[in-house]
Amino acid sequence: MSAGIQISGRVITAARGLAGISEKHFADAAGISVEALRVMEGGGSAFVRSEQDVAAICRAMDHFGVMLVEESDVLGAGVRLKFTRQDARQITRMEGEGGIVGSDDAP
Repeated sequence: MSAGIQISGRVITAARGLAGISEKHFADAAGISVEALRVMEGGGSAFVRSEQDVAAICRAMDHFGVMLVEESDVLGAGVRLKFTRQDARQITRMEGEGGIVGSDDAP
């Protein structure tokens, strides 16, 4: 998913804001430290250079239902939700309920 994708600090901040996710929750989902996330977001318009960091950010965005809208000839890069806000909140609530871990794949 991250091959050739360019993500800036502003896009990361926008993704978190759109989904209503704290730095800690986003960093946990990405598998990075909060400090590393702050450094990336603090870069503003600068692109995240490490492919590993881009993959981590993509993982977190996907986890919270945020899609990257890549830059095109007529529009700049941005983010949008895969789900409605209500759906995203409900998914987050259900994931935190616990219970037996099983595959999400339906037969």
